[in-house]
Amino acid sequence: MNATDRTPADLLRSALAADPSRPLVTFYDDATGERVELSVATFANWVAKTANLLQGDLAAEPGDRLALLLPAHWQTAVWLLACSSVGVTAEIGGDPATADLVVSGPDTLEEARACSGERVALALRPLGGRFPEPPAGFTDYALEVPGQGDRFAPYAPVDPDAPALVVGGTGLTGTEVVERARTDARQHGLRPGSRMLSGLPYDHWEGLSAGLLAPLAAGGSVVLCRHLDRLSDGALEQRRESERVTVTAL
Repeated sequence: MNATDRTPADLLRSALAADPSRPLVTFYDDATGERVELSVATFANWVAKTANLLQGDLAAEPGDRLALLLPAHWQTAVWLLACSSVGVTAEIGGDPATADLVVSGPDTLEEARACSGERVALALRPLGGRFPEPPAGFTDYALEVPGQGDRFAPYAPVDPDAPALVVGGTGLTGTEVVERARTDARQHGLRPGSRMLSGLPYDHWEGLSAGLLAPLAAGGSVVLCRHLDRLSDGALEQRRESERVTVTAL
């Protein structure tokens, strides 16, 4: 990654320039049997489309606060990088009642209704599937994102020293997110080509770092596992071998 990268979105741009075809996020849901692998280019395309939805259709601006009510999931990772691209502060598990926008999974829709601003719902179904019946009062992400542009340009430059992320009650600027991710990458021994398997949730820094940011900062990739407790020890070891995992965070 480049020494000049100062936001998570910068890290993604550098990864795209370095090797767009390599895997970046491999996602497993052991409750449904889902496996999704996204290359850097595919992940960046989802981020661009989501950032265009956020900036264009949802009228989000730098400094807006977005309550992100989603589990550790590949689509959550996309939203985090989209927020960084626009300059919106992503508040993981934030209070919808005080946020400018809310993005919710299927299990937190009632809580999300407290937001008076734009509300987006994700079904979190395999392959990014939509809701069978869109929830009233919400934009169905899976319906709206495919038609968005494949390239994104912010209306205003993103300030790397502005608030970018709130996780586990701690607020961080874009610069601080990148610095902490790089520190964690060194501590985990991550380097270009490393594969980190994480079964940690995204509601604290350690899980978010292991499950996305540290591998991204190191030029590596993540094997992100949801409902890993449903997997036997033997099956987990097989996954480590088949996915060529070099570092594990459980």
